[in-house]
Amino acid sequence: RDGSAAIDMAYVACGRFDGFWEEGLNPWDVAAGKLLIEEAGGVVSYYDGAKFSIYTPPIVASNGLIHEQMTGILK
Repeated sequence: RDGSAAIDMAYVACGRFDGFWEEGLNPWDVAAGKLLIEEAGGVVSYYDGAKFSIYTPPIVASNGLIHEQMTGILK
């Protein structure tokens, strides 16, 4: 982790990272990153794969190709 959820999520959106997960984040930590990832074709959800809300952590985000594998490991 680079110390910033926003940077980590931007890296997922641009393809530098394949995925990201974290607990205990605030809405301002993930709002922009969620939008970037989804607009780039990635997926953002809870560990169980349910639709993610920026108001309730934890978060798992991926390029979409490995999302099912990530949620399978994290739940």
